[in-house]
Amino acid sequence: MQRGEVAVLQHAENESGGLFEEYIRERGIGLRRVPLHETNEVPPLNSTHLLIMGGPMSVNDEKDLPWLKPEKQVIREWVIKGRPVLGICLGAQLIASSRGAAVYPCEEERGWSSVTAVKREIFPGLPGQFRVFQMHGETFDIPRGAELVYRGEKVASQGLCIGSALGLQFHPELTIEMIRDWTGDRPAREQSYLLAQSREYLPESRMICRIITDRFLSAPPRDFSWVQPAG
Repeated sequence: MQRGEVAVLQHAENESGGLFEEYIRERGIGLRRVPLHETNEVPPLNSTHLLIMGGPMSVNDEKDLPWLKPEKQVIREWVIKGRPVLGICLGAQLIASSRGAAVYPCEEERGWSSVTAVKREIFPGLPGQFRVFQMHGETFDIPRGAELVYRGEKVASQGLCIGSALGLQFHPELTIEMIRDWTGDRPAREQSYLLAQSREYLPESRMICRIITDRFLSAPPRDFSWVQPAG
């Protein structure tokens, strides 16, 4: 495969690629950060891989956020061509919405919870169940032609896959600094509890993020499918 470049679609100042960016640079692969929250438009994307990060907005806010429709169109075009896409939190919801599935409010998840693999063959190196960090108040239906990849305790849809696009509702990319920032508005006791949990679970979460990143970056730039065995 060519050296490659990952385009990172960022929707908020404090929701960067986190560990994904660290691992991408370790592999010597190019990285192009696209700050949609600043530019309000999706530029032409000639990168080989597309990483879509989270954000506080809803995928349904198309009237207020002009870049949502073209972003969904980009996702559809990449899936048609089999170009590798990885969406995190809002990114997963965008993948679902781009394929016509509903995205709607759910019980808010904040902090660490367990997810269970439904299609373990996508990441055979990961445990069948593991702890992940959550911060979201909306969920998604599984679009027609897509498959559920991970199921959660309270919110069922924690991962979906359709062809070359994989969406994860949870956040494997976080560092302790990012979690401290994201929970800074919480009561002191709650933040202290979340940080204590994070110190316990982050070592495994870093490993999970690395395995996900390696599979993503190993994907060919065309005719890729997440359900195909990694080669």
